[in-house]
Amino acid sequence: MFEHEEDGIYSELWIYVALDAPIKFSRLVLSNRSGRRRSLSVTGYVEWVLGDLRSKSAMHVVTQSDPASGAFFARNAYSVEFSERVAFFDTDTIDHGVSGDRTEFIGRNGTLVSPAVMQHAGLSGRMGGGLDPCAALQVSIELGEGDTREVILRLGAASSSNAATQLVQRYRGSLVAAEELHKVREHWRSLLGAIRIETGAPEVDVMVNGWLMYQVIACRFQARSGYYQSGGAIGFRDQLQDSMAMIHADPAAVRAHLLLCAGHQYVEGDVQHWWHPPMNRGVRTTCSDDFLWLVAATNRYVEMTADVGVLEEAAGYLEGRQLVAGEESYYDLPGVSPLRESLYQHCVRAIEHSLRRGHHGLPLMGSGDWNDGMNRVGHLGTGESVWLGFFSYQVLEQFAVTARLHGDHAFAKRCIDSAVTLQRNLDQTAWDGAWYRRAWFDDGQMLGSASNEECRIDSIAQSWSVLSEAGSAVRQIKAMQSLDEHLIKHDIRAVLLLDPPFDKGTLDPGYIKGYVPGVRENGGQYTHAAVWAGMAFAQLGEAGKAWELLNLINPAAPANNAQIDTYKVEPYVMAADVYGAAPHAGRGGWTWYTGSAGWMYRLIVESLLGVQRSGRTLRIEPLIPVDWRGFILHYRFGKTLYHFDVRQGSSTFTSITLDGQPLSDAALTLDDGGLEHWVRVDCRARSPRPQALEFEHAADE
Repeated sequence: MFEHEEDGIYSELWIYVALDAPIKFSRLVLSNRSGRRRSLSVTGYVEWVLGDLRSKSAMHVVTQSDPASGAFFARNAYSVEFSERVAFFDTDTIDHGVSGDRTEFIGRNGTLVSPAVMQHAGLSGRMGGGLDPCAALQVSIELGEGDTREVILRLGAASSSNAATQLVQRYRGSLVAAEELHKVREHWRSLLGAIRIETGAPEVDVMVNGWLMYQVIACRFQARSGYYQSGGAIGFRDQLQDSMAMIHADPAAVRAHLLLCAGHQYVEGDVQHWWHPPMNRGVRTTCSDDFLWLVAATNRYVEMTADVGVLEEAAGYLEGRQLVAGEESYYDLPGVSPLRESLYQHCVRAIEHSLRRGHHGLPLMGSGDWNDGMNRVGHLGTGESVWLGFFSYQVLEQFAVTARLHGDHAFAKRCIDSAVTLQRNLDQTAWDGAWYRRAWFDDGQMLGSASNEECRIDSIAQSWSVLSEAGSAVRQIKAMQSLDEHLIKHDIRAVLLLDPPFDKGTLDPGYIKGYVPGVRENGGQYTHAAVWAGMAFAQLGEAGKAWELLNLINPAAPANNAQIDTYKVEPYVMAADVYGAAPHAGRGGWTWYTGSAGWMYRLIVESLLGVQRSGRTLRIEPLIPVDWRGFILHYRFGKTLYHFDVRQGSSTFTSITLDGQPLSDAALTLDDGGLEHWVRVDCRARSPRPQALEFEHAADE
């Protein structure tokens, strides 16, 4: 909602999209506070694209007035796949001006800063073909002193002219607009209210109680678009990671997404890196981690919901030509295989496809792992990824549990055996002396080693040695100490992905080197990885360090707001990156469209506040600052709301009371009976691992 007051006219402009229809509402409320009668015009304006690029499609766009509803219609009949689609622009008044001519609206050589049409009364009514296409609607209103009026504009699209006419007529009127706004508000209140916290740290509460999950669901999962990347594609690994944070809020959407992604797997086990619905054109690559995220997300969903039935749900496969040697990717519309198998079997195929190993017994890098900017490290087929080794280890260990739940003990054993071998290979080859290496190039050169001039240390290999629990206890601690020493930059409030950045050295890791040093993956903070570092510190029991990192990367933290002139982007949503080098050190990169929001949610809720769900069992094992008394947690399970009063404890065990009655176990069994419950949790003291050293003094030691 945008508010403005000028020359005695107060305005509110409400922008929202119908919950279950492709219609965007612009509801303008005007109040006359000027002390005299006013005559005003309200003009709505849009420029039609109806294709991928306006420069290509504009000449084909034809506009007209719908004879049935009077709404402004636009169509691109030359669109290969969407020629029947109709877009519309509409308002409730009958007597309003229209124009479909952009040149008329802005004027020859004009701009939208001062459109020519605002310098004279009325619009020409011109529309049709052969124009520079737009849609302009102008409504005239009279406001007496103290009067309030509203003007509602609706922008939408439908599959045909008849469908568009029906949508227009169904959603007209101020009462309908008000009802749609109410439905949108209630939807988000419900969805975002699955978990609410009261911690005494408002900068943490404001992110968890709305912004983070809204960013995940609205921007990442539904729109798949942002100010810095207007794409709309579904990324195989991207939205799967987002869905892993959504299980508390919307498990049904996560379940559906698992099956959707399974249908974008090829029979060989690899997947579409991304695709555009509804036609599903996309790109097939040799990226080496995509397909494993299906397994990781399935593992997490089954563990948290106990919905083992999803493993039996059937999904199809894609078919297409395989990539040839040295080919990184190709874009096409794949075929659909007649083969359909269970989600479980899709996961098995993904794991089998992942078991290819290189000279050091580690997973092949392909045309990039999680960091697909490193697309030339292993593009010839022999480069290996240390990070992928840790991630694969975790996936194998967790899928062994899933396989046993499915009754497939033979494959569970195969997963465990593969994980044991992988762990041994990581232990024997990946350690560099003070931290874990990142990868080996096709030609055998190391990356992420002290012997490198650039990218001597990379964050994600260190954090995932902890998150996967594949690294030895001593090496995990030493690796995180090295991350702390080399990559955490308090002066610019950033946690760098790697250091030093790629610049003038001889290594050719891929397009990552095309970024300016200190920007995005090339030595800036890639926030996704910064969150993983915080989760790793938390898993080590290092509360002080974990909260320190959260404070560094939380855009709502007071210290970050104090540097807003440097940070420069929204202080309430996650930024994908923060620049790590002068002259822009500490400046936020693109916001909204970043997978770091979902991982940030999990860092706070699960790693730090300790909310651990397994089926209907909920445990709370927080890792909170020593000066906190505790916190309040509101958790919704189905239609049942639980209110937790969590207290910092000093005893060796956790005690729980449910509605005043003590429980014999340190875990709560959730019951969806529709009633409210009050729970008191007195937590056992959590401390760092016995082997841990003080990170603050790591450099001295």
